[in-house]
Amino acid sequence: MFYGIELSSRLLLGTARYPSPAVLERAIKTSGAEVVTVSLRREGGAGRAGQSFWSFIQSLGLRVLPNTAGCHSVKEAVMTAHMARELFDTPWIKLEVIGDADTLQPDVFGLVEAARILSEEGFEVFPYTTEDLVVADRLVEAGCRVLMPWGAPIGSARGLNNVYGLKSLRAHFPDIPLVVDAGLGVPSHAAAAMELGYDAVLLNTAVAEAGDPVAMARAFALAVEAGRAAFLAQPLEPRDMAQPSTPVIGKAVLGGD
Repeated sequence: MFYGIELSSRLLLGTARYPSPAVLERAIKTSGAEVVTVSLRREGGAGRAGQSFWSFIQSLGLRVLPNTAGCHSVKEAVMTAHMARELFDTPWIKLEVIGDADTLQPDVFGLVEAARILSEEGFEVFPYTTEDLVVADRLVEAGCRVLMPWGAPIGSARGLNNVYGLKSLRAHFPDIPLVVDAGLGVPSHAAAAMELGYDAVLLNTAVAEAGDPVAMARAFALAVEAGRAAFLAQPLEPRDMAQPSTPVIGKAVLGGD
């Protein structure tokens, strides 16, 4: 549940880099996703060049999570959020304040500042952050009721780079919805995130740039479902020693003469 909104799907999809709108539509429907992210920049330019894209997204009947992708300062992110709220008519905003151009790592200082400003203005903020516990605490104090730590750098397809950090974040915030955002490359990465107890995953490139985006969308949907089911089933913790699956007690003993 995100800001009081309950969803049936735990998979959120981005809408960029697909071969065509038709493929995007089929991928979304196949995945069962109910929330898609949209960059405001797709709606910018002379003559509202992105209006046709926005009309297309509206026609799908999905909940839109606009984002501040590409913003590198608090001022830019806040201004973009204001424009997004006006255009998309939603208080939801995926907040990105990028600090490093190569890794696209969040500027966590600017992120907390922007999150505080936007929360005070009535936005419901989904912050793209790292798995740092202190930063997460500051974001919650700033008004965020959802946290979206990265698995790995955006578009890297490296999966969960810091499993320990993500597990610690889950343990530290048992009642805050957590979404792994960025860096997932294959369905097993999504399943692993869900097995840690995360509430959802958000991805774009892994589906959009797959050889068959529609088939990959279905694979991720199945992986998210399997990972969640495994978490609820309370899987075994890793052990240092072997433990036989066949009981020793009652085993026949063969003796000599």
